[in-house]
Amino acid sequence: MKFILGEKISMSQIFDKEGNVISVTLVKVVPNIILGLRVKEKNRYEAVQVGFGERKVKNIKKPQKGFFKELGNFRYVREFKLSQPPVLTSGSQLPGRGDKIDVSVFQEGDTVKVSGVSKAKGFQGVVKRHGFHGAPKTHGTKHAHREPGSIGGGGGRAGGRVVKGMRMAGRMGGERVTVRNLKIAKIDVENNMLAIKGAVPGRRGTLLEIRG
Repeated sequence: MKFILGEKISMSQIFDKEGNVISVTLVKVVPNIILGLRVKEKNRYEAVQVGFGERKVKNIKKPQKGFFKELGNFRYVREFKLSQPPVLTSGSQLPGRGDKIDVSVFQEGDTVKVSGVSKAKGFQGVVKRHGFHGAPKTHGTKHAHREPGSIGGGGGRAGGRVVKGMRMAGRMGGERVTVRNLKIAKIDVENNMLAIKGAVPGRRGTLLEIRG
């Protein structure tokens, strides 16, 4: 099982051997440090806890300082549940506290799934949020071009109420999204960069969980 935390940098383009343009997302992946393990006998599940990024010492709480100790001042701490032994940079199958995971665990052409928080777009109407086509622009329509129309109600099938799941205006984005079947197009071990074919969730600086 392969996994790592990274930070979305931007989208770019690279060229394959035939000269075709490939759209990629650049992800900065500094080495992740293993902070601890979750074992079935004690925690009822198996997982690896990793730390990523840095933050100022003054912004770290005392319990976190005691937990991190000499390993560093981490901005993010995440757990990856294990379905099989993890792949580590050292090649060891038995992770321990302080071990590192970097981009070298992946290979070009690997299929991965990427999880992150999507861009938050605030409160949006039904045309942008759900793709409604709106009302006709002619035939007497006035001030109602982007309105949702009827929402049920009355004494119809809904029984005088708005049914659950009705597509209406509301907050859009800012949700955890997972994109599957993405390919790793290029790996730069020297600069700790991954180029993932296609788009991934989030804005620049979004924390991404990459699993192989």
